[in-house]
Amino acid sequence: MFSLILPFVLAVFAATSVNGHGYVQDVVIGSTHYTGYLPYSDPYYNPPPERIIRAIPGNGPVTDLSLIDVQCNGYSDGGVVGSQPAPLYAPVAAGSAVALNWTTWPDSHVGPMITYLAKAPSDITKWQPGTDAVWFKIAESGKTADGKWAATDLLTATNSIYTFTIPPKLQPGQYIIRHEIIALHAAFEYPGAQVYPSCIQIEVTGSGTAFPSSGLVAFPGAYTSDTPGIVYDVYTNTSAYPIPGPAVWTGGN
Repeated sequence: MFSLILPFVLAVFAATSVNGHGYVQDVVIGSTHYTGYLPYSDPYYNPPPERIIRAIPGNGPVTDLSLIDVQCNGYSDGGVVGSQPAPLYAPVAAGSAVALNWTTWPDSHVGPMITYLAKAPSDITKWQPGTDAVWFKIAESGKTADGKWAATDLLTATNSIYTFTIPPKLQPGQYIIRHEIIALHAAFEYPGAQVYPSCIQIEVTGSGTAFPSSGLVAFPGAYTSDTPGIVYDVYTNTSAYPIPGPAVWTGGN
């Protein structure tokens, strides 16, 4: 779900962006701003800045859906299994809005925007989900009835800011937000769809007790070449777009 946000948030997001593909460069929760992991500057600091977003190699996509890279846009080479945990996490009250500022997104890279959560069983700054089925979908936006795409049409209309809400009745604990754009400009065959995930570490507070008992998926695993919406010709297909992955979990609302 997209929404206009307070002038404070827009002012916070008035920052430089990197041309090319894209990633989440800023997060605002309440009145607190967090700079995202910046792949073209953070690695060159000694020590690197501490972030709440797990490190990514750059602004490029993942196209092989069988790789652990599709989870958090991390690395699968060199014996590293997925993106390494970030050193920090952000507190967020259940029911609060989270605003994500994407770098400038190419007009041609149309597709859905999808948001998942996974609850860490222990210290999130040390936890890697691996290939466990721990992810549940809390928000999605695809193609509107009049043909507008979440990316880029709706994202551009909100100044590259995507806003979603942490489920109000979600049980407290530490969670990874897995937020992604799936760019479909080359998705007429597989591999072709380009997945751009970001993983953000949070600690949810509140008195909620809700947690999904089904619909949990793994990354990799949730998407394959046969998943509806992964192969889709945006130039010729005028039908409704089937957003990949499980149904949105509504039990926390």
